[in-house]
Amino acid sequence: MDRKYKALLASDMDLTLLSPGKDVPEGNKKAIKALQEAGIAFTIATGRSSFLVGKFAEDLGIDVPIITSNGGSLFDAGERRQFASVDFEESKIRKLLEYLLDNDADATLYSDEGIFFAPCSSRKFFVEGYNVGVEPAKQSPIIDIDKSFLDRDVLPRFNKILLIKPNDTLHDLMLSDPELEALASGVDLFDVMPRGVSKGNALLKLADYLNIPSDRTFAIGDNENDVPMIEAAKYGIAMGNGTEGAKKAAYYITADYDSLGFAKAVYDFIIPMVEKFN
Repeated sequence: MDRKYKALLASDMDLTLLSPGKDVPEGNKKAIKALQEAGIAFTIATGRSSFLVGKFAEDLGIDVPIITSNGGSLFDAGERRQFASVDFEESKIRKLLEYLLDNDADATLYSDEGIFFAPCSSRKFFVEGYNVGVEPAKQSPIIDIDKSFLDRDVLPRFNKILLIKPNDTLHDLMLSDPELEALASGVDLFDVMPRGVSKGNALLKLADYLNIPSDRTFAIGDNENDVPMIEAAKYGIAMGNGTEGAKKAAYYITADYDSLGFAKAVYDFIIPMVEKFN
């Protein structure tokens, strides 16, 4: 890109920037505007599907790619397209889907075609809630699947599976598979991606795309899926409500999300640090 930024900040969404299912608080919106006015590129780095970030990107004036699917996708919210995605191989996703459907797993799958729900998925309410008030052309496609879905000659390209409360057998199976990257992203939430996918790798890829040196990168988050991003950034930040893993990996720890810890980090740490850059 031609535009010159002084630095890059990538922020997790839920329990970092906002409360799940809620809008971004005004205090955090003002902090994002302050970042942008200071020449700092701001983006979201979330475990959510790319179809569940558009209205936030528009509201916050985000003009750089967004990290979605836990790093599985770099998404241009303005054009509603993924320009980089790390997808499961066709043979692998078929095997995973067959197992999940045979075992009635609570599974939701992310694709550039929409969000796909297994029969036992309990996550549809979240996507339906996102779609409320969003114009039809910008709503998230909701697609139900069952075992007949596997009869297709070619499956959509998927970059993430979200499991809710997986049993011990399923949990351990995903963790032990050398072809997968699996980790917790919240209470009862378990994300599964192709091996090597992480918010951290996506952060560095985005910085390179924006011509921002890696030593001018910031990342803020609260959960285990944020740890790779906190570690990859030159200046990793953990929320006060963050997990011990997130705090251990962090360069700086801010306040809780419900005390506007994001805004505090922006004003007390990020902008002052960037002002010291040459």
